[in-house]
Amino acid sequence: MTPQDLKTIISSGLLSFPVTDFDAQGNFNAASYASRLEWLAPYGASALFAAGGTGEFFSLEPKEYTDIVRTAVDTCRGKVPIIAGAGGPTRVAIAYAQEAERLGAHGVLLLPHYLTEASPEGIADHVEAVCRSVKFGVIVYNRAVCRLNATQLARLAERCPNLIGYKDGLGDIELMVSIRRKLGDRFAYLGGLPTAEVYAAAYRALGVPVYSSAVFNFIPKTAMDFYHAVANNDEATVGRLLDTFFLPYLEIRNRKQGYAVSIVKAGAKLVGHDAGPVRAPLTDLTEEECGMLARLIDRAGAQ
Repeated sequence: MTPQDLKTIISSGLLSFPVTDFDAQGNFNAASYASRLEWLAPYGASALFAAGGTGEFFSLEPKEYTDIVRTAVDTCRGKVPIIAGAGGPTRVAIAYAQEAERLGAHGVLLLPHYLTEASPEGIADHVEAVCRSVKFGVIVYNRAVCRLNATQLARLAERCPNLIGYKDGLGDIELMVSIRRKLGDRFAYLGGLPTAEVYAAAYRALGVPVYSSAVFNFIPKTAMDFYHAVANNDEATVGRLLDTFFLPYLEIRNRKQGYAVSIVKAGAKLVGHDAGPVRAPLTDLTEEECGMLARLIDRAGAQ
């Protein structure tokens, strides 16, 4: 798959980040993860992100990363493309990207570097170094300490032909509009704010029709129904699902920092696809919060 092939694939449809399965001792559970991917693949996501943010990339060891990406590629071969997460310090991000390419992933989502603030020029150098280290497609994730503007992205687009996607996790409308206007169709544009469904209609109006869904992990049919409702301007369905599921869901998610991942793992367990606990420093939902989520899932109906 060429970078342009990947760009075409991710320019439409729904994307999702499968959670990473851990056993009771917190170790990667390859068999459970493969079963999860086999369950999710037929629902129609355009691509799946292995070892991404919802997959707890930030807590993985290098060998685990290899095992996770290999399992995803082998399980989904011929079914759905796999995009791997990559991130951390520049040389570490390069190593992850090259490993994902070696394992047969179709591209990488370049997650923000860790902890330290950096100048836009330094961040651009970081992105360029990763792009130049691989041949497959790279999607840059503007979020947290990674904040590139339209001019910097245009320069990167000229220098890095395999930089084919831009994912926005900042929610800065002025910045998003300026990027979309300056870069035009050079990138595939993805909405990446946590619980992206809440922002989906607004981002579609900005020229960002594609987003990644975390709830696809446990209510895949509802996630697809919502995506199609947004795509078809079905405001009645969008409004109903926002009112009955997504806004109450946010009330639970917003109770603690890190719950954007924890609540997804809780949901997967409630629907019979347990992925195990989250790893520290994240914390799992309380029993009360799991009960609240269970009632929302019941309201969403059969999947």
